Amino acid sequence: MNIEQIITRLKEGNERFVADKLDGKLQDSERRTVLTNGQEPHTIVLSCADSRVVPELAFDAGLGELFVLRVAGNVANTSSLASIEYAVAHCHSKVIVVLGHQSCGAVTAAAAGGDNGHNLNHLLSHIAPALAASPEGSEINEIVKTNARLNADELISRSSIVRNAVENGTVKIVSAYYNLDSGKVDFL
Repeated sequence: MNIEQIITRLKEGNERFVADKLDGKLQDSERRTVLTNGQEPHTIVLSCADSRVVPELAFDAGLGELFVLRVAGNVANTSSLASIEYAVAHCHSKVIVVLGHQSCGAVTAAAAGGDNGHNLNHLLSHIAPALAASPEGSEINEIVKTNARLNADELISRSSIVRNAVENGTVKIVSAYYNLDSGKVDFL
């Protein structure tokens, strides 16, 4: 599949999810056996760790189709970026989706500020650029969208592997927003 076919496949899978018509393909013992020889997921998804957001279901994807990284706030930290580089360089993934979502708790915590302890403060510091880029009084969901866009930009600015793949036209990065209430994914 080429990049546009992959994006179409993701959108069609999401339409099935929203309509409660999951096809469940590529989820059986035959598929598991095929994948013991290696993986070539067509899409990398940098998603929030929120339990309500499950990319494999949201895109009606089977085993081996998505390389999913989940971290609160869908931030491009060093570890998630290294994993993305691995999938681009070694798995030949062609699409990267940075998936924010409605009512993100990490973005809400970052906006609230305060001391959340060393580790959480470090994670939330990756969301600070989205807060700074958002107009005063912005709603959380607008900040979430800004955060997804900025983290998509981070993939290019902080990784020569990703940047070269994008410049060569072998990888496309898209930011997206998952609506908790409907399950619909809006590509931004």
